[in-house]
Formats: sequence, C-alpha cells, structure tokens
Amino acid sequence: MKYWLYTSLFLALIFSFRSYANSDIWILIDTLEQRLSVMRGDKAQLAFNNIAIGRYGASSSRMKGDNQTPLGSFQISWIKQHHRYYRFFGVDFPNQEAADLALAEKRISRQAWLSITKAIESSRLPPQDTPLGGYIGIHGIGRGDRTVHARFNWTNGCVALTNAQIDELSSWIKIGTKVVIR
Repeated sequence: MKYWLYTSLFLALIFSFRSYANSDIWILIDTLEQRLSVMRGDKAQLAFNNIAIGRYGASSSRMKGDNQTPLGSFQISWIKQHHRYYRFFGVDFPNQEAADLALAEKRISRQAWLSITKAIESSRLPPQDTPLGGYIGIHGIGRGDRTVHARFNWTNGCVALTNAQIDELSSWIKIGTKVVIR
C-alpha cells in the first residue's frame, strides 16, 4: 500500500512537471528557410528542415483555394491522430487578425467577418468555410511520396513534415500551443 502511494505521488509530480515544463513551448515556422522549430522562450529545442508549405508560398492575405500558407500567429485548436496525412494539428485560422485584414482589404463581407468574430469571442473554432478558407494545420505526408515532399511545396496551405518528423513533433504539441508562421 505504501509503495502504491509513493509511486502515485511520484507519477503525479512527474506529469505536473512535464505540463509545466512544456507550457512555454511554441512553434516557429519560417517559410523562407522552410524550417519548423520547437521553441522554449527564444531558444530552439528542436528543428525540422525541408518542410513543405502551400504550393504558391505564404501570404498574410490568404484566401480559400489560393494554395498559400497563412502568415501570422495562431494556436493549435484541434488534433486529429488518424488523418489522410497521418496526423493533423489544426490551427485557429482564420483568426481575428486575418479577418480584420480581409475586411479592411474588402476580401470578405461584414457578415463573414462577424461570423468569424462571434466564434472567436465565444471561444469556438472560427468557421472553416468562409472566403478565407480553413482547415489549416501542421501534418505529415501520409502515404504521399517522400521525393515529392523533399523537392516541392505541395500543400493547399498547410505545413507538412514527414511522418517520422510528425511523430517526433507530437510530444511537443498540445491544444493551445502557439504557432507563429512567418
């Protein structure tokens, strides 16, 4: 009985420390260097090179169907362990910054802006079917061709790593992890 109590306390301490230790972890995606870095403060803990982004690059003015990766600051909003692209870490795009910019540039209607804003204010995932698009995240290549992944930006706007890299990244990411795409 005493052993069980000490073991339980030890495990609780370890898990609470791990949660605390990972609370300042964030993800930096450098679209020009094609690198994803796991950051703690301003120090890289781990980096993955040769990532793939949207086939037409990255933009702060991303629109649905333009195959560009959105630039900005996001957070992980959902995780899908079994996905067409192996694993999927979805971000909260479109966020308020993207919606405000799109409204100012007249790329979305006031109604679309309101639906995004209301969702964000209610702590819900923004609608994924506005003219800005959605379903943006970090994922593996699934059964895709590793040679294509190594040579081309091929996604519709997401950030792709190999399946092995996604496995390694998985232990660093949780719901709420900040993701900066620049």
